[in-house]
Amino acid sequence: MEEKTNWWKKATIYQIYPRSFQDSNGDGIGDLPGIIQRLDYLALLGIDAIWLSPVYPSPNEDNGYDISDYEAIGEEYGTMEDMDRLILEAKKRNIKIIMDLVVNHTSSMHPWFQAAKQDVNSKYHDFYVWRKGHAQEPPNALTSNFGGSAWTFVPELNKYYFHLHAKEQPDLNWENPTLRKEIYRMMNYWIQKGIGGFRLDVIDLIGKEPDALITKNGPKLHTFLQEMNQHTFGPYDLVTVGETWGATPEIAQLYSDVQRKELSMVFQFEHINLDKQPGKRKWDLKKLDPQELHQVFAKWQIELANKGWNSLFWNNHDLPRIISRWGNDREYRVVSGKMLAIYLFFLQGTPYVYQGEEIGMINYPIHSIDEVDDIESRRMYAQRLKEGYAKEDIIASINAKGRDNARHPMQWDASKQAGFTTGTPWLAVGDASEINVEAALKDSNSLFYTYQKLIKLRKELPILIEGSFQTFPTSHANVLAYTRSYGNTEILVVVNFSSQEATFALSQTPYTIKEVYIHNYDKEINDTLLPYEAYAVRVK
Repeated sequence: MEEKTNWWKKATIYQIYPRSFQDSNGDGIGDLPGIIQRLDYLALLGIDAIWLSPVYPSPNEDNGYDISDYEAIGEEYGTMEDMDRLILEAKKRNIKIIMDLVVNHTSSMHPWFQAAKQDVNSKYHDFYVWRKGHAQEPPNALTSNFGGSAWTFVPELNKYYFHLHAKEQPDLNWENPTLRKEIYRMMNYWIQKGIGGFRLDVIDLIGKEPDALITKNGPKLHTFLQEMNQHTFGPYDLVTVGETWGATPEIAQLYSDVQRKELSMVFQFEHINLDKQPGKRKWDLKKLDPQELHQVFAKWQIELANKGWNSLFWNNHDLPRIISRWGNDREYRVVSGKMLAIYLFFLQGTPYVYQGEEIGMINYPIHSIDEVDDIESRRMYAQRLKEGYAKEDIIASINAKGRDNARHPMQWDASKQAGFTTGTPWLAVGDASEINVEAALKDSNSLFYTYQKLIKLRKELPILIEGSFQTFPTSHANVLAYTRSYGNTEILVVVNFSSQEATFALSQTPYTIKEVYIHNYDKEINDTLLPYEAYAVRVK
């Protein structure tokens, strides 16, 4: 058994969406050799691990989250030799590779499902969830996350199969012990290759009980996870993070309490849902209330302290770019990006940086549905048109929340196609005239160097890992403040979450500044906060 160092508590993890990171062969699709080319850049940033979105073979109905072979590499991304080389080259730079794993469902093109459909007596039939039924009457009213029924009829079997996502993503039957053994064997195959851990896609769905209308957080979920831990990553010094849209702090404690031997941490999304209308879908927009955001983060900080571990993130492959969403992607793009980073990085937990976040990439507005690749946005568009929504309102929702915003290619330089490819990119490249890696590295005041510094501070300051958290009152709707305390050290973090000047009467607090860790304006800290001003200081 390996010694558990919990390295991931000090680590910063960088998410790569391989299709959009770096193309090495001019086919317009990012690939593994492209990632290898850019490892020195990531080493310069200072990250400790790469969370690699799926690179397995896939028909790409849902951009690789529909896997047709768990133990191979998709042709467009390269070969297994490339994968082995990536693990090795990353390791030379002290960077670990975290595999993205989807074990709630497979692609309908996976050999298991193909066999399951052809023969009800095949052992693979019971790897999936089937119910008898009539063509016009699904077993129950459960719906898919992408719209429509969660059941699809197979006439030749006179049965329905269950899918919480697209019909091309049939759900696996975790009640079947043979299936579970097969999943664990496959996970161990990757562990033996020397990876640093797993990000487990929609893992809160594996305990589903469709007949009882339970999809998330089913009664056997934690039993399955404890068994998985025991048979796969448990004995190793690996990080595991579960994607859990339905998690509350109480549920997150179950996943990430060390004593329970489940996961290192989960992605919780409570803060991510604060700019949608209550009870509605993410497309039904409302303005963010910064104080509400602060309260949600505070709740998670306090309730998971000593009972679990937080993940800290603003962006991922499913979310719009945070500067466009809650910062200001025009005149305050860089300074608002720095504010968002400073607020997040001084909290307790493991920060995740999504490709391009560190150079301040922004949303990519579209004018027509023809410009959209994402299955979720396209299906919502069709559904809402039928329901009578105005076309321009649907497009506005897609521009605000569509998943493609995060998936447009990484901007490396100001050349045509932004240095991503020499060919035609699979998805259009944004305006890279100002926002690109080359420009960021040349500018000592760029967002890149703020991220680099924050990543370094997390390694140097034990208070950021161990310290307790407390909100600090500001009496201003847009000013958020909190303290971290550990031993005799106390840090005060203050941010102005708006494009207006604000007042925070630092002179009226009991604090004196002893050291400035980071500040996003080149001015003295005083009681007036400029737009999006943010600082973290050691106080006495």
